[in-house]
Amino acid sequence: MKQKTLVTSALLSLVLPLAAQAYDGTNCKEPGNCWEPKPGYPEQVAGSKYDPKHDPNELNKQSESIREMEARNYKRWQHLNKTGEFVYDVEEI
Repeated sequence: MKQKTLVTSALLSLVLPLAAQAYDGTNCKEPGNCWEPKPGYPEQVAGSKYDPKHDPNELNKQSESIREMEARNYKRWQHLNKTGEFVYDVEEI
């Protein structure tokens, strides 16, 4: 019984490392760059059914909000330099 268990564990210890080195199904162009498109995915996305066609107004919302945030921070900074008091709510300045 002990010999059977010992032989089984020895065989498993030889086979398991080989399984870890098995082919993973990707064709890597270089190490770490293994992305492959699914079959039927076009070479050019623009103009295909996969083109997201984003609305420019939606894309500009974040840059507009960042500009507004910077303007508020500038007003807070000016008030802090003048009075030495930090006020979070810009409408109170």
